[in-house]
Amino acid sequence: MQSKLQFGSESPDDSCKLEPTAARRSIFRPAIEHLSPYLPGEQPRQPASVVKLNTNENPYPPSPLVRRRIAEAIKGGQLRLYPPPGADEFVECAAKVYGVARKSILAGNGCDELLSIIFRAVLGRGDRLAYLAPSYTLYDTLAAIQEAQVIRVPYDADPEQALRRLAEIQAELTIVCNPNSPTGAFVSVDKLGELAHRLEPRLLVIDEAYVDFADDNAMRLLGRLDNVIVLRSLSKSFSLAGMRLGLAFSAAPVIETLYKVKDSYNLSRVAIMAGAAALEDIDWMKRNVERVCAERARTENKLRQLGFEVAPSKANFVFARIPGHDLSWLAQGLREKGILVRHFPSPDLRDGLRISIGRPSEMTRLFRALKELLQLHHQRVDERE
Repeated sequence: MQSKLQFGSESPDDSCKLEPTAARRSIFRPAIEHLSPYLPGEQPRQPASVVKLNTNENPYPPSPLVRRRIAEAIKGGQLRLYPPPGADEFVECAAKVYGVARKSILAGNGCDELLSIIFRAVLGRGDRLAYLAPSYTLYDTLAAIQEAQVIRVPYDADPEQALRRLAEIQAELTIVCNPNSPTGAFVSVDKLGELAHRLEPRLLVIDEAYVDFADDNAMRLLGRLDNVIVLRSLSKSFSLAGMRLGLAFSAAPVIETLYKVKDSYNLSRVAIMAGAAALEDIDWMKRNVERVCAERARTENKLRQLGFEVAPSKANFVFARIPGHDLSWLAQGLREKGILVRHFPSPDLRDGLRISIGRPSEMTRLFRALKELLQLHHQRVDERE
């Protein structure tokens, strides 16, 4: 006998009818209802078919040791077991490599999770986040989730003045992305130490996701300043963006508090083994970094020859500008040629393209495409005039 139940149909009892959608109270907090989500760079379904220079991934593979350890984890039957909640093997390797006590390290599912943990632990409604802008736009999203205020200090030609302004604000949480994204600029570590001292006891987060491509880092501040958190990522220099691995370094009491906020098992067994193996073979990472930095220097020179303004970068990308001109058309033209770069529509960034450093052959293809597109654009402009 055919059932007479009709899922999704109106109830015959008028008293059970729902009110119109507009009249119902939202099930979500207003801050979430009105939130503009963070938009990551495009991830094509068939990445092998394009030159992918839009998300700052490393063009070279991770250490062979990483691949062997991943294979061992899959074959060994360990995946039926929960991972160690403290990512012990990964943290122990990090302690040896960076010379930091285990109790001063927190492992995360990428730096994004570590940032989320910090925001949830520090910021409540009405609290203030201050950072140098432009910078990583995820900061805005995480602050909005916490209903915190955002104070952006322009990252201008005088970084020391910008740092003094950050110190004057005395926000509940201050972040400096160093090297900066999307510009690649680098702030003196000694100046960051002075900033942290002025902010005490409030926290300064130094986001060093790209620091392996720079000449200095903030790890030496940890023993002197208890209000500093240094973030490191294995996505860029270690070629492990697909594994989502990050590390937070700080004074033990800070890490102990952040540990309360993290998920119980926030890293998989496979990720933990991969992260430990990557740190064990750190020389492999350093060789890849050297290759990227060499290509970065060539890229800066080539882009300047094509008419772009390119500030020196200390990251694995460059930011190429044509001041006063929205370059969305150029990003789209490259996309049609199978080359992805990052264009930001905000008023302070839309005249530039953030270009990740790929293999030499990929960058040569980029230069050729840029030259063709720029020549065609100039021809069209001349015809209109």
